[in-house]
Amino acid sequence: MGEKLMRSLNVKSVTDTKPWVLLVDDEAFNLEILEELLTDYGYQTDCAENGREACELLLANPDKYSVVLLDRMMPEMGGMEVTEFMKLDPQLRKIPIVMQSAKAAKQDIEEGLNAGILYYLTKPFGKNELLSIVDTATRYFAEYQDLLVQLSQDQSVSEWPGAIELRTIDEARSCAISLAKLAQDPERIVIGLYELIVNGVEHGNLGIDYQQKSGMQDPGVWFTEIEKRMALPENKNKKVTIECTNEQGELVIKITDQGSGFDYREFLEMTTFRSLKTTGRGIAIAKVLCFDHLDYVAPGNQVIVRTKSKTNSDEGKN
Repeated sequence: MGEKLMRSLNVKSVTDTKPWVLLVDDEAFNLEILEELLTDYGYQTDCAENGREACELLLANPDKYSVVLLDRMMPEMGGMEVTEFMKLDPQLRKIPIVMQSAKAAKQDIEEGLNAGILYYLTKPFGKNELLSIVDTATRYFAEYQDLLVQLSQDQSVSEWPGAIELRTIDEARSCAISLAKLAQDPERIVIGLYELIVNGVEHGNLGIDYQQKSGMQDPGVWFTEIEKRMALPENKNKKVTIECTNEQGELVIKITDQGSGFDYREFLEMTTFRSLKTTGRGIAIAKVLCFDHLDYVAPGNQVIVRTKSKTNSDEGKN
């Protein structure tokens, strides 16, 4: 297994210390329970009894936390206000937020998800549900941080590539980094590009569907299945094609796989049902958080994303 992929998918190999989770709840009893559950599982935790205290901790330690587990309803600065505060800060906006609330109405959950919350736990929730969501959020953050490190360390000069063909996950990572450098905000789009290109490899070309991916929570199991399917005769020559153009200062990227397509409409929005799952959210995250526009083309084996390019000129237009 490639060293880069192992580092990015295995949380314990990404960091030398156990991940820190910031717990925010105005009920002391809830904080005690959450702290006990997460520390027993192996996380390190800090606690804040209201949103204002949470913001102070985040500002004082912007590099410390891998996840914020945030109560929505609090008397002093609620969860939505904390979310807005974090999203306005270029460093804090990268930290995944898990919102917990008894407000389980569809409109409440979708309001939170559209504000940039990646996961939503409706009270009451079970121990396994909590640990699964926090573990997934932590792995997402480790993946994102690993991409950002590689993005900052990549000293190559990105050029308008025209068309790129790739087969593997490692190639998807390298391609996402190279293309992100052409955008005005590369840190914003790099994780979205990676999610969409990997989706073309695993779902499109290799036929790993949502239900099958749900059973591959362990990163090692997922990668082993990728390798096995890639070696099958019917998949050996399958590629994902990426076309990149600059249209009047707008970066336009088309990602096309050789699969038969899928019903992409149910994955474009972060619904109440999907907010409680640990897989199947990559497309919605890319749409809400990463790009100005994201559109699939029927039957679903091509996606087109748009964002501001690094230059506002048409130089390099293909």
